[in-house]
Amino acid sequence: QVQLVESGGGLVQAGDSLRLSCAASGRTFSGGAMGWFRQAPGKEREFVGFIRWTSGITYIGNSVKGRFTISRDSAKNTVYLQIDSLKPEDTAVYYCAAKTRYTSSDYDYWGQGTQVTVSS
Repeated sequence: QVQLVESGGGLVQAGDSLRLSCAASGRTFSGGAMGWFRQAPGKEREFVGFIRWTSGITYIGNSVKGRFTISRDSAKNTVYLQIDSLKPEDTAVYYCAAKTRYTSSDYDYWGQGTQVTVSS
């Protein structure tokens, strides 16, 4: 059974940094990719970025480019989302997701999410 478990969220102040983790179990995703999404209250889910598992190539969405970084630790089967210079508008539930083929448009597995709240 594949599981994705996010951690690292919490209440932080504007300007702080935070690193979210997503630990995958049940399979590896070589040839695939792991992505991050977020959903703010009353808004639609927003794509943040992804990392191709084998190559480590990342893509960060334009709305967060410059402050968000994605990395992975293959040995731990874990992906990270580093968020710097947090803003109140970054307040959202952050989800990680995984797809078995990086060319696929759909993600196959989703985590439960971790709440990030940024106070001004």
